[in-house]
Amino acid sequence: MDPRTSAQDVMRCDLCETAVVQMHCDTCLVNLCTACVGKHMISDESKDHKVVKFQSRKSTPLCPGCTTHSKERCEMYCNQCDIPVCVYCITSDQHLGHKILPLIQVCVEKKEKIINERNELNETIYPTYQDIASDVQNRMSQLEKEYGDLSTAITKHGEDWHREIDKLVKKLKAEVDEMKNTQLQTLQKHLDKINKKMSDIKDEIDSVDIALDTNDMSKLFSAESNIKIYRSLPHKIMPSLPQFIPGKIEADQVSKLFGSLSSSSLSLNKHGYGMTTPQKSPEAGFSPPVKQLLDEPETVTTIVTGYRSLYIVACLNEEEIWTRGNDSTMKLYSINQGSLKSITTKSGNKPTDIAVTKSGDLVYTDYSDRTVNIVKNEKIEEVIRLQNWSPLGVCSTSSGDLLVIMYSDDFTQTKVVSYSGSTEKQTIQFDGKGQPLYSGGYYRYITENRNLDICVSDLGAKAVVVVNQAGKLRFRYTGHTPAPKNKSFNPRGITTDSQSHILTADSYNNCVHIIDQDGQFLRYIDCGLSEPWGLCIDTNDNLFVAHTKNKTEVIIKIKYMYIK
Repeated sequence: MDPRTSAQDVMRCDLCETAVVQMHCDTCLVNLCTACVGKHMISDESKDHKVVKFQSRKSTPLCPGCTTHSKERCEMYCNQCDIPVCVYCITSDQHLGHKILPLIQVCVEKKEKIINERNELNETIYPTYQDIASDVQNRMSQLEKEYGDLSTAITKHGEDWHREIDKLVKKLKAEVDEMKNTQLQTLQKHLDKINKKMSDIKDEIDSVDIALDTNDMSKLFSAESNIKIYRSLPHKIMPSLPQFIPGKIEADQVSKLFGSLSSSSLSLNKHGYGMTTPQKSPEAGFSPPVKQLLDEPETVTTIVTGYRSLYIVACLNEEEIWTRGNDSTMKLYSINQGSLKSITTKSGNKPTDIAVTKSGDLVYTDYSDRTVNIVKNEKIEEVIRLQNWSPLGVCSTSSGDLLVIMYSDDFTQTKVVSYSGSTEKQTIQFDGKGQPLYSGGYYRYITENRNLDICVSDLGAKAVVVVNQAGKLRFRYTGHTPAPKNKSFNPRGITTDSQSHILTADSYNNCVHIIDQDGQFLRYIDCGLSEPWGLCIDTNDNLFVAHTKNKTEVIIKIKYMYIK
């Protein structure tokens, strides 16, 4: 076997191809034996050959050749021109006054940067993409299951319909049989009476025939028929059959009665994924668990307040709720300890609406004073002062901005304005056809949904108006039929939960409506509510409702969802 071609052989010199490699030229990247080093050094005298031991190969930095001075190597770097330079370049006027650095220093910094970027790719970015791929795969698997559950639910609903139709058919056929038997029995009795009379008539005829056949005159004179009785014929009974009037089958009505599917969507959230880090915090990558609505919502706690009229509630946390009644004082209540503290508005006016920011500060609007204010460490700061407009509802967004709904002094215009601090960022007032999105009027409440939609309860329009983040109208929800009290939809307080459900209080029908993010009605919550007004939801998706119970203003905590 030729040792030079054996897979088990050691490396050989690139020049003689026989001797074992002992040296290496870092300049030419050539492997050499000791005997061939001299030959290689004189083979190209234009180069500055850097010959090192084979084990130390690539340890000598190989400087690039100068593009201006062909026989020179660039061992320096012009920071201003961002190019390697040789000693002759440095002395030229082209780089006069420029900052010149050793090329090796620049390379070390460049190498360090590349190493850091490689480490980021290897330790952070690639694992993040692995997590994203896993997340997408999990979502696909979840979709398969949930769409399967959806198909099963539709099939089961269809079976329920078939059972109900079979029951109805059976009931109608039983009614037909009962009507038939009743009429047949009546006719049979009538027939029996007729047959009896026919028998009597036959006997009468036989008696007359006997009298006529005798020559006994006395018998003839004594014979007398009852023909007058038989001349009065029996009544004619005409059965009247019932008619089957089939209901008109209209596809759209059947679809409406049977049920329909809300639209599906795939939303693109540019900030939906967070970068995976080697030391991940417990909160990183958190996504809310999938929850389902309870068949029967249940009241967990009742908090009795001292208000004569209670309107608005805003959750500070799972245990504490800010409230607004019919005076200038806003009170913080604890589920377990009752009233904790009170804040009076700066102007002494009654606040119009209240909300809690992401940082836990209280925000309130002052309609009479035309201001939006924030309470920090129990000190009130004016954030916004309006001109020719008065603020109504307010909410704090996921980005920390404020959304304020307001209407003009002449009561003809209503708009939503987004603020970053006191700076106006966006105004939402008209739809794509230039028509007003909102009606005029006093009671307007606002919230931001998890998908960043802006939801407004518009009492004047008797609707919930939902626009997307860009202010484009998505839908108007005008209530559901039948309503619990069969009264018109009267929306008041509004809030949203972790599943992007929209909840709004309906004070006329003594209930809370739950709709999905596309405006499809899901169900009512009543729980014995009376004139519900303010709503808020804590981080565990518990619903708090301000309402009147036995002429007492209370807050009730309602559990209406469970983790799937």
